Amino acid sequence: MTAAPRRRAETGENGGRRDLSRPPAPEPLPHPVTDNHCHLDIGDGDDDFTLADALAAAGEVNVHRIVQVGCDLRGARWAVETAEQHPQLVAAVALHPNEAPVLAERGELEAALAEIEQLAARDVVRAVGETGLDHFRTGPEGRGVQEESFRQHIRIAKRLGKALTIHDRDAHEDVLRVVLDEGPPDHWVMHCFSGDVDFGRRCVEAGAHLSFAGTVTFKNAGPLRDALRATPVDRILVETDAPFLTPHPYRGRPNASYLVPQTMRLMSEVTGVELGELCAAVEANTTRVYGDW
Repeated sequence: MTAAPRRRAETGENGGRRDLSRPPAPEPLPHPVTDNHCHLDIGDGDDDFTLADALAAAGEVNVHRIVQVGCDLRGARWAVETAEQHPQLVAAVALHPNEAPVLAERGELEAALAEIEQLAARDVVRAVGETGLDHFRTGPEGRGVQEESFRQHIRIAKRLGKALTIHDRDAHEDVLRVVLDEGPPDHWVMHCFSGDVDFGRRCVEAGAHLSFAGTVTFKNAGPLRDALRATPVDRILVETDAPFLTPHPYRGRPNASYLVPQTMRLMSEVTGVELGELCAAVEANTTRVYGDW
């Protein structure tokens, strides 16, 4: 197996100096859960936290499975190869929305999409994603290409019978417009859900699962907690988006799958569902979306 690309995470959330030490492990969860969105190929922190370390640390707190998400061709290839050699992993592959305009400018987008479809056909790949729209980092000049790439990913997921994982940053209405226009696959996930109660309701009505990350624990995330509270339990997933979005009280420090219990405990408090019961429900939802492994 080739080594992980180990790309570095971006600067701290406020652009300043970060505490790069790893948070302590939380108490294990009473029922196994899956981190349904993680980037093990992106390095962070001031230590050498290996793939083996990440898998072991997650297992010790009852996070027994991880969906490894590749966001460009290099990451997608690594996700597939790594998942084929580690039974705790399955893969999701796509071109991140912000990749699409760059590839199009180089005349490489169609070839890249063709390779993503070839990779997505592998059994270990259970989702096409993360794809979608990003109006934060891509300006108006690149949004037409970004939307066309999103549409192509939706079609790939439907052709192959895979789940769809959606990246939505500052683009709620356009994301839902495209999904409804194309018609979603049987299973689709709003990764790192960031909308309000109304948007969450409309996504669920259209068949989505809403995946909550460490952002739901942030002190200023009241509207997001309201959306979680309003989401049917059978449509809730949990993720880290590691190494990003580390849950409170460790915000800004390196994230990893072993910190899922921090988020799950907050989700239990918000929903009023006992922790073990919520873990079991989230795990059942994860299996429904991605299948067994």
